[in-house]
Amino acid sequence: MWDPATYLRFDDERSRPFADLLARVGARRPRAVVDLGCGPGTLTATLADRWPRASVRGIDSSPEMIARAAALGAPVEFAVADLRDWRPGPDVDVVVSNAALQWVPGHVDLLPGWVAALPPGAWLAFQVPGNADAPSHRAMRAVAAGPAWRGLLDGAAAGPREVPDAAGYARLLAAAGCAVDAWETTYLHLLRADGGDHPVLRWMEGTALRPVRAALADDGDWAAFRAALAERLAAAYPVVGGLVYFPFRRVFVVATTQGGHQ
Repeated sequence: MWDPATYLRFDDERSRPFADLLARVGARRPRAVVDLGCGPGTLTATLADRWPRASVRGIDSSPEMIARAAALGAPVEFAVADLRDWRPGPDVDVVVSNAALQWVPGHVDLLPGWVAALPPGAWLAFQVPGNADAPSHRAMRAVAAGPAWRGLLDGAAAGPREVPDAAGYARLLAAAGCAVDAWETTYLHLLRADGGDHPVLRWMEGTALRPVRAALADDGDWAAFRAALAERLAAAYPVVGGLVYFPFRRVFVVATTQGGHQ
């Protein structure tokens, strides 16, 4: 289960890649805009601000996220759905996805089908974290591999799926007939350490640790896992001058289908 409040703890840091992605989308008059994996909807609402004449829709598999999004009162239609079942309608000129596709099994296989269904001149723009091998995720997997947790987690600590690099996505979408702009950025987040939980642990609770928390139904088991992980994170990301320096790699792709731009 996704917790919108936990996810939004680092709203500024999570919003910046969305802005960087959208800066490369040149759609002028799209008829319909869809945000796949819209989460709590705060960023989806900005799409309605940018394209006020478009029909804007946000889709997410989490009822909790969609309930939070619907409460915003934005001129956006929000719906609960599995992204694997989604197909673009004939009027969808812009598809956006921000840090969601890495959670979708087989998302790479879905992309050519989405492109084929989009109208000429449509835009497909997404970004995914490329940090599966970061110290934070290695620490999570190392703790989960211990004898106390191995039988309880059953793969829940694997984290988001590994994703292609920018060149891999570019090759796939170019082969599907798109013009492609793909790049990678490593953000350096300076997270303030306030004397409470380690800030990288708090970050991970909003995303990568969510399946672990769901698998550890006993609060005592969860507390023990958190403590063991926090110790490793403190070593990997030390506090320097009250801050934790947290590098985070992301992969960006903006593809346009053949034909005139919308």
